[in-house]
Amino acid sequence: MLFSRNVLLTLLLIWVPVLANSAEVEYVILLENGAKAGHQIVKRHGNKVEVDFDFKENGRGPTLKEKIILASDGTMKHYRVSGTSEMGGEVNESFVNKNNLIQWHSNSEDGSRNINRSGFYLPMNSSWEVNSLMIGALSKSKNNYLPLLPSGGLKQEVLDEITLTKGLHQQKVKLMMQVGIGLKPDFIWATSGKNPRLFAAIIPGYSYLVEKGWEENLTVLSEKQNLANQRVLFQKAQQLQHPIYRPFLIKNIRLFDSKNAFLTEPHDVLIEDKRIVNITPANSLLEFKGDTIDGTGKTLLPGLFDMHTHINKWSGLYHLSAGVTTVRDMGNSNTEVQEIIRDSRNDRLLFPHIIPAGFIEGKSEYASSDGIMIETLEQAKEAVDWYAEHGYRHIKIYSSFPKEFVKETSAYAHDKGMTVGGHVPGFMKADEAINSGFNELNHVNQVVLNFLASNETDTRTLERFYLPAEQTGSIDFDSQEVREFIKLLKDKEITIDPTLSAFDFIKQQDGEMADPFASIAEHLPPDLQRSFKTGTMNIPDTATANRYKNSYNKMVELVGLLHQNGVTLVAGTDTLAGFGLHSELELYVKAGISPAKALQIATWSGAKVTNTLHDRGTIEVNKLADLIIIDGDPTTNIEDIRKISTVITNGKKIYPHELHIALGVKPFVSDGIRIAAQPTTNRQLNK
Repeated sequence: MLFSRNVLLTLLLIWVPVLANSAEVEYVILLENGAKAGHQIVKRHGNKVEVDFDFKENGRGPTLKEKIILASDGTMKHYRVSGTSEMGGEVNESFVNKNNLIQWHSNSEDGSRNINRSGFYLPMNSSWEVNSLMIGALSKSKNNYLPLLPSGGLKQEVLDEITLTKGLHQQKVKLMMQVGIGLKPDFIWATSGKNPRLFAAIIPGYSYLVEKGWEENLTVLSEKQNLANQRVLFQKAQQLQHPIYRPFLIKNIRLFDSKNAFLTEPHDVLIEDKRIVNITPANSLLEFKGDTIDGTGKTLLPGLFDMHTHINKWSGLYHLSAGVTTVRDMGNSNTEVQEIIRDSRNDRLLFPHIIPAGFIEGKSEYASSDGIMIETLEQAKEAVDWYAEHGYRHIKIYSSFPKEFVKETSAYAHDKGMTVGGHVPGFMKADEAINSGFNELNHVNQVVLNFLASNETDTRTLERFYLPAEQTGSIDFDSQEVREFIKLLKDKEITIDPTLSAFDFIKQQDGEMADPFASIAEHLPPDLQRSFKTGTMNIPDTATANRYKNSYNKMVELVGLLHQNGVTLVAGTDTLAGFGLHSELELYVKAGISPAKALQIATWSGAKVTNTLHDRGTIEVNKLADLIIIDGDPTTNIEDIRKISTVITNGKKIYPHELHIALGVKPFVSDGIRIAAQPTTNRQLNK
């Protein structure tokens, strides 16, 4: 339903210019490395709020203007936002509540309905001021619950408080945890008093937003927030994983032979002390009287690998709920990654095994803030040294890395037994990067840019997305140039990490459900469902939309062609953790790869490329018991990969349905396979 002309006219006329003496709060946005990345300026006069928001990192980010009119209970009567999205797409969204008839409009949604109680509209593109207003509305709520519009609900609780000092000024702030938006809580620092508002928002390892002038207090706020977050996550770890204290048997279950990509006849698998100690034909361990799992009609797979993640302390829950028992982090705050590794090893954090990649970026206006930023070759070698000393096995070079340093840096890393890959640096082509020492290319766009970009193309910018979107559809895969490049990939044993599920965004139009998540959207929270219908690219007309869709389909086709020609693929996501890996495998099947071969890519190939095949990636005696039990057969129907009933890893059982409930997700299976306890006396183990 479209907004009526009268409603839009009302929105335009009801806003009066903000008075010169309005209250104004300015926030600064800093990256983890201290660089300024944006601002948020909030002007208030009575019940009217005006916001100017801008954030840029890694050459992209939103620019937004908001105008808001509040009701007496702190909810929105009117809302309007305009500007550009992270990737440069148009943002134009509005909402009005008139006599309990709500109407909302954006490039992806049009809706209206009557409501019988007040609620707070949740925009699809907004500044942090929306969170600030939610704090105020929740403070007026009698039951600490705020209905969200058009659907959902929000709760918050106070986790900590502190009084800060700035010269002669003091400010008491509280750490609020808001639950109900997305899959994880939001942690926000709010002012105290009758009308609380946003004071600071900290995304650990990434960015800080804080009221201007109070930047020196970010360290203490970060420390307190980190401790509070750790307490919440430790509680989750205690509740959601179940230690295995004694040997147990998985009976009568078919095994996925990941090395050869086929499903075996039923077997019995005996597990003890975190490892597989015996595998025999089904029902051959009749004398075993210990704990058992009945696997009849089910499939046992090695734990999955997600080879392209950017982890945070909450993402382990998503990964494990999807059967991912090993993740490769491809760029992050080094401090944050080391904390996650430490806490997961100490059983304070529910997380898969972590294989970190050492991120190295060059200094530029388009640079990413992850990892270590360098300007000289000596600094690049020092970065490699740091990563080698901390046990990293792979170096990821990023878009602003100086291309003249690639060859020597790669050779230096190779001498330390490390592999090298990543984005092709700006003004360089993929074949040059490979001949300079790259072992791996990340993202399908970095592959196709080899045929589209020149040495003058600045792929540090959004051009690395728009050029492939515009022109990939015109690439002739039978051309000599493409054939020679594929031969180079195979001859040099280059690994390709295509992240097809992430790159669906290049063709997604507002209002269309993102294809990788269409089949599971109804399982996810309402705000995520809405976000899957929100595009980010600038797609102004049907002709552009058709070009971009054709280009994306050709990218999918290319991945199938690479596999057909013997190029090594690994399954990575760079999108919604856990859930995105299943979508990635479905896209491989769409590309013409069999379901069994797609599963091989997500298991055996991941272990081979990360040099962990000695202890995981296959179901074999003496290897780690990193296993997933599936209620179905994903080797014939890849969609069955979502029907995971039990995950076994790190000597613990994890039931995905329990994790899903904790995350606000509708489970894909009704219950896990519970272990049947048996008497342990006189037990004989056939080892």
